[in-house]
Amino acid sequence: MVNHDYQIIAKNYDLAGRASSRIKKYLKTQNISKRLLKRICSASFEAEINVVIHSYGGYATFDHQSDKIMIDFYDDGPGIADIALAMTEGYSTATPLDNRNGFGAGMGLSNIKRCTDELEITSTIEGTHLKLTFYLGEENV
Repeated sequence: MVNHDYQIIAKNYDLAGRASSRIKKYLKTQNISKRLLKRICSASFEAEINVVIHSYGGYATFDHQSDKIMIDFYDDGPGIADIALAMTEGYSTATPLDNRNGFGAGMGLSNIKRCTDELEITSTIEGTHLKLTFYLGEENV
């Protein structure tokens, strides 16, 4: 089992994607399919960007077990008021600054859901937790 933790800094567009890049670098050393690698990298990048643009900061944890990969994203608020609405493609609360930096199209959560085998979202005003799970079946190694 391999575990890693990554800090994610709010509104720091220069470091946005750093955690996802480190996850990708590690996964490239493992015997997993390119298709699964692409799914994991896409979902983790989307989740990391959501922390950067929508929260007060947070962190990610990466857990590689023999049968699955789990990546958890935690942020320090303000939370998602309506998760069902936030899952709607095209819906975004991104600011003009986020848009100028190339983010905020409103596809993040729906793209994450499409890429993961399981996605759990919990959110309060104190923060949001996304749990991304990818199973390592025979087709993925």
